[in-house]
Amino acid sequence: MIIKASTRGNPTALARHLLNDRDNDQIEQHDVRGFMADDVMNAMREQQAMDQGVKSRQTLFSVSLSPPQDQSVDVSVFEKAIADIELSVGLKDQPRVVIFHEKEGRRHAHAVWSRIDAEHMTVIPLPFYKQRLMAISKDIHLEQGWKLPLGYIDKTERDPRNFDLSLYQQAKREGIDPKQLKLMAKEASALSDNRVSFEQALEARGLYLAKGDSRSHVAMTWRGEVIALSRLLDRKSKEVRDRLGSADDLRSLDDTRAYVAEHIAPTLQKLIGEADRQKAERLASLDAQRMAMKVDHAAERQRLDMGLRQRHEDEQRQRAERMRHGLAGVLDRITGRYAKLRAENEREAWAALKRDRDQRQRLVDAQLAERRQLQQRIVDICKDHGDRVAELHRDLAAQLVADRSDKRDARRAWLEAQQRSEQDDRCDWLEKQQRIKDQEREHWLASQQSTTKEALPDRNADRLSWLFEQQQRSMHRDTEQARRDIAPDFNERIKSLEQNKDRDRADRGPDIEL
Repeated sequence: MIIKASTRGNPTALARHLLNDRDNDQIEQHDVRGFMADDVMNAMREQQAMDQGVKSRQTLFSVSLSPPQDQSVDVSVFEKAIADIELSVGLKDQPRVVIFHEKEGRRHAHAVWSRIDAEHMTVIPLPFYKQRLMAISKDIHLEQGWKLPLGYIDKTERDPRNFDLSLYQQAKREGIDPKQLKLMAKEASALSDNRVSFEQALEARGLYLAKGDSRSHVAMTWRGEVIALSRLLDRKSKEVRDRLGSADDLRSLDDTRAYVAEHIAPTLQKLIGEADRQKAERLASLDAQRMAMKVDHAAERQRLDMGLRQRHEDEQRQRAERMRHGLAGVLDRITGRYAKLRAENEREAWAALKRDRDQRQRLVDAQLAERRQLQQRIVDICKDHGDRVAELHRDLAAQLVADRSDKRDARRAWLEAQQRSEQDDRCDWLEKQQRIKDQEREHWLASQQSTTKEALPDRNADRLSWLFEQQQRSMHRDTEQARRDIAPDFNERIKSLEQNKDRDRADRGPDIEL
C-alpha cells in the first residue's frame, strides 16, 4: 500500500477536494471522529475555526493510502494501517476524518488528522514522518503478500515515471498523462549526447527547450505550459546545466512562444484538433456508460446499505428479546444465564458485523471489476490518441528539420554563385585593365622608337626589345598575383557576406536559420 502524506492548511478547500464527485466515481464517508459535526465539510469548518487560535497555518496532516490496483483490499486493512499511522506519528486520539474514493476502477482512502492540541492550543510536531510511513507501507506489503515496489528495496530502482502534485496539475491542464510526460523527457535525454540533439529529440515529442525566468532550462509544450526540466528529468538544476551548458543563448519564453505560434501551432491546432474530435466521439458512448454505471452502482450500494441496516436492527431486536426482565431477569443473573446469553449475543453481533462487511465488500469488488473493464476500454482509446499525437509531433519536427536543411542548401548554393560571379567580374576587369596597359605600352614604345630611330638605330632597337621583355614579365607577375587574390577562402567569403547586413535583401540572397 503506497502511503503519501503532507501537512497542509485551508481545511475547507481540502473538504471540497475530498467530496469532489466530478472526478470520483464513488465517495464513501467512513469515519468522522473527535469533531462536533458528523460530516466532513462541517468538521473541516470546525478545524478552520480552531486554526485562528494557533500561529501555524498547516494544522492538518493529510494521508492517502493506495493499495495495488489489482488487489481486493478489505476495509479492516485500511483501518489497521490508519491506526498504525496515527500511533507512529503521535496523533493518537486526535480528531480525524476517513473517506474512501473510487476512481477509474481503483479504490483508495484519505485520512486527515487535526494537529491542534486542544488542551494547550499548540500544533503537534511530526518529525521524520515520511520515513515512519515508509516503514508502515513496507510492513503492509509484507503482511498482505504483495510484491514490494523496487523503490522500497533500492532508491535507485524507483519508477522513473513517478510524479509530484505540481507536475500532475500541469499535465492535467495539458491533457497529458504525467507519467508519459516524464517518460518523453527521459527518452529524449537518453537518446541525445549534446544540447542540439537533445533539443531536436524534445521537439520530436512536442516539447521545446527554452530559457526560463527563474530556472535555467525549461521545457514548453506547444500550448505554452512551462515545466522545469529538472523536474521532468529528476535531476538537480546544476546537473542539467552541466550537461546542457549555459542557457543564455537559448530562446526566451516569449521567443519560444512566438516560434511555436509561427511554425508549430497552426499545423498542430488543425491536426490535433481533429484527433481530439475523434477521441471525443469514441469516448462519448463510454462516458455515457460510465455515468450510468456510476448511478447504478450508487443505487445498488444504497439498497444494500438499507437492507443491511434493516437486518441489523431486526437481529438486534431478536437478541434483545432473549434477555428477560423483572424477576426473571434477576433470576437469570443469579443463575448465570444472563452472562451466557450476553456472550452469545456479542458473538452473534460480531459475526453479523463481519458478515455484513464481507457482503458489502463483495459488492464493491464486483463493481470495481466491472468498472475496470470499462476503464480499460477508455485507456485504450486514450493510448491510441496519445500515439497519434506523438506521431504528429514527430512528423512535424522531421518536416521542420527538412525545411531548414533545404534552406541551408539554397543559401550555400546562392553564396557559391555569388562568389563565382564576383570572381568572373574581377577576371574580366583585370583582363580589361591589362589590355589598356598593353595599348598604352605599345603607344609609348612606338613614340620612343620614333624619337631615337635616327640617332642610334641598332642600339635603340636592342634597348626597346629589352624594355618590352621586362614589361611583359612584370605584367605576367601582376596577372598571376591578381588571380591568386581573387580566389579567397570560401568560408571567409561566406562570413563576409553574412556580416554585411546593410545591403539590400535582393543582394544578400535568401535568409535562413543557420
